Amino acid sequence: MAEAAHVEGQLVATDAHVRHPPPQGRRLVVLSFAALGIVYGDIGTSPLYAIRECFQGAHAIAPTHDNVLGVLSLIFWALVIIISVKYLVFVLRADNHGEGGILSLMALTTPITPSGKSENAMLILLGIFGAALLYGDGIITPAISVLSAVEGLTVATPVLGAYIVPIAVVILLALFVFQSRGTAGVGTVFGPVTLVWFLVLATLGAAEVLRHPSVLAAVNPAQGAAFFLRNGWHGYIVLGSVFLVVTGGEALYADMGHFGTGAIRIDWFTIVLPALLLNYFGQGALLLREPAAAVNPFYLLAPSWALYPLIVLATAAAVIASQAVISGGYSLTMQAVQLGFSPRMRIDHTSRTEYGQIYIPAVNWALLTGCIFIVLAFRSSTHLAAAYGVAVTSTMVITTVLFYVVSRRIWHWNALSAGALAAFFLVIDLAFFGANVIKVAKGGWLPLLLAGLVFSVMTTWKKGRKILNERLRTLSRPLDDFLAGIEARRPLRVPGTAVFMNGVATRTPPALVRNLEHNKVLHERVVFVTAKTRQVPFVPPEQRLEVEALGGGFYRLRIYFGFMEEPNIPKVLASIADPEIAIDPQTTTFFLGRQTIIATRRLAGMARWRERLFSRISLNATTATAYFCIPPDRVVELGEQIEI
Repeated sequence: MAEAAHVEGQLVATDAHVRHPPPQGRRLVVLSFAALGIVYGDIGTSPLYAIRECFQGAHAIAPTHDNVLGVLSLIFWALVIIISVKYLVFVLRADNHGEGGILSLMALTTPITPSGKSENAMLILLGIFGAALLYGDGIITPAISVLSAVEGLTVATPVLGAYIVPIAVVILLALFVFQSRGTAGVGTVFGPVTLVWFLVLATLGAAEVLRHPSVLAAVNPAQGAAFFLRNGWHGYIVLGSVFLVVTGGEALYADMGHFGTGAIRIDWFTIVLPALLLNYFGQGALLLREPAAAVNPFYLLAPSWALYPLIVLATAAAVIASQAVISGGYSLTMQAVQLGFSPRMRIDHTSRTEYGQIYIPAVNWALLTGCIFIVLAFRSSTHLAAAYGVAVTSTMVITTVLFYVVSRRIWHWNALSAGALAAFFLVIDLAFFGANVIKVAKGGWLPLLLAGLVFSVMTTWKKGRKILNERLRTLSRPLDDFLAGIEARRPLRVPGTAVFMNGVATRTPPALVRNLEHNKVLHERVVFVTAKTRQVPFVPPEQRLEVEALGGGFYRLRIYFGFMEEPNIPKVLASIADPEIAIDPQTTTFFLGRQTIIATRRLAGMARWRERLFSRISLNATTATAYFCIPPDRVVELGEQIEI
């Protein structure tokens, strides 16, 4: 029954762990080139606004010689410790069967039994909240990246200042409308454009550093320490702007499954990190020479003749950064659906060869609406920067906590080693978090509000499905009892095969009971199909299917999917080679149950508002027919009302 089949969102522990040999040679080069455009688009556009916000933002500090060196020192060590050490060296080791990301990490740390119980409820909530925070990042990143790129027009001529917001809105509209066509075409230019972008960053910065090599003194961590001693609380607040240089760090982990750790690390240490440091130090050198350049140090690095081409290139880089975040939102949603934290949604695969290229209309238009709203509300990247950082720092804190659990439970590190490393990262993460928390009143509330809404929906859906499945379990008969009754009654059997989606393999699908009551017949072959999601991204073919003959023409099938896979039921059924159970989906009748959820005070469950929310979400969820890729003309739906 489809109504309980979303218990497929329930995690099932498994030891299946298929590893492919790491890419080498030409394949590694190709992957590194592709990863450059996808993985590093977000962090690669930070030079557009990070330095400027330190010296021109809401909590700016004067661009004096010592302050410039102090800020550069903080930037240097933030990139080294957070990105190079924390993520590239340690977090990327915490792969869930080759996949990364906050939900993959959560699934890795929280084994759940087939009964759906877990002793790690707090870790699950942390993982869900971390995922919810990333949706806020998915709205802010495109807006701030595009705005900051287009704002270069005001450096060229102030006359164009009035057109910044409309131009940004048009670019964002075009970007999101294009999503339905897939990213395969534009993806071919991501790598080259991003490579040019990083080369330009390095060239612009190196030219200024060569003029003022004294700026390299900022590498000394003593400069950062002196900065805090000189400026006290104000210096700590500036740390919130410094954090902008590492936003996008989570993308390194989230995209690990697409490119592998080797390609991501090669890109960072050979291209991205050198280019970013050269550009940041170049902007710092410019400020040492001309403090007034703090109004927009990135664009003022360029000679006047190169300004317009640089604006075009920066806009292209911003679009690429936005594309990476948008695609990440699709992948995150797909994982959430499979893990049972989100209602079923329509998921379109836009490539016949690349599985990870998907398009989710509901997510796309929600992100577009959010981006347009905040561009119109904040109107400048400086104002929007106040909202940036709170969500990302929170996610980084959660990642550190989950990483500690992995190091203890999965890798079996001793408590001292795991605790010391996690404490070191937590001190830094919490320092940045504290510096960003003060932004809450000036815009930082936005990503927290968005995360709170998403978190409420995800937890309500998970809790609601659990309550619903318990109700269905009490209302349905044990399957063994039903089959015994069929043996005694011997109802009329008609030719053909009937498939009943069955969320709980040991119970009788209500759709079967309703069909027998109303039509008084059974098909000569009846197949019960239970689909479940395992705690792995992809399930090996040999572990995909379990077949059990129940006698009398009845069969029970358990089908397992990974949380990164599309649950295509007909495809699995068509792959069965055993002639006794061979199924042709085009000649099979699929019986699905469809419930209307009724919120009531009569039964104990959730708060009334959550029950109503769950009922509303259920009405708008994608049908089981579409979710399981079942041919619509082969489906019979039988409905019922369920009180929760």
